[in-house]
Order: sequence, then C-alpha cells, then structure tokens
Amino acid sequence: MIVEKLPGTDARLYALVAPLVMSVPIIRQNNNYPFKTSRKHLWFIALERGEVKGFMPVERKTAGACIDNYYLAGDSSELLTSLIEKAKEEFAQDCTLYAISHVRHVDAFRACGFSELKTWKLYVKMVYEANGESEKQCV
Repeated sequence: MIVEKLPGTDARLYALVAPLVMSVPIIRQNNNYPFKTSRKHLWFIALERGEVKGFMPVERKTAGACIDNYYLAGDSSELLTSLIEKAKEEFAQDCTLYAISHVRHVDAFRACGFSELKTWKLYVKMVYEANGESEKQCV
C-alpha cells in the first residue's frame, strides 16, 4: 500500500475520492456529515493496486492542523494508524495537530500519542503535541 499526499484542490484528488465521498453508505459511515476540502487542506490517500482504501484530510488552521472526516475501508485500525502517522510526520514538528475522531477510533488515536480534549456523543476532539510542546500555530 502507498500513501499519496495531495493538495485539497488538486484534480487528481477529486478523481480519486469523488466516488467515495458521494457514496451514501460512506456518508452514513461518517454520521451523515459531508466531506469537505479547500486550499487549506492536505489529503493523505491510501492506495492499493490503484484502489483507494482510505483517506485523511488535514486542514491547516491558525491554531494548528486538524484531522477531520477521514474514511477507512473496512474501518481498518491498521490503516487508520498508518494515515495518522503520515499526518504526524507532515505537521507535528511545525504545529499542534488536532483530530476530531469518531468515538470508535479513540483507542487508535490514543495509541498514536493523542490525548482527549473534549468528548461529544459521536466524536472526540484530541490533540497530539510533539515533544510535549503545547499549542504551536501553523504557518
């Protein structure tokens, strides 16, 4: 499996994820919340033999970078861990990395060094602070 990085408005990104982000079962899996992107997003796309197995968009914000609205074929925790590690490699040295995790994925994020900030019914806001440093803004 390879993980490809694509800017949030890249034409290849749209070609790869459009069939998934417009799929009713996948939107249901995401609690009926739509997937979104912008110039501020960087997407990590997991591909196996040309087929998308998962993706994780990360949005650069003033307060940090935020993982939100990810997709995993078969809800694979191994794939989730791989995508989280790619996001950490890309962002954690430069800014604070946040995640809005599905409740069912909290353990995977925790195993990758994230800690809980706030819990809602379906989601948990989590944070990863490299080297114990608190809140580093994204540039």
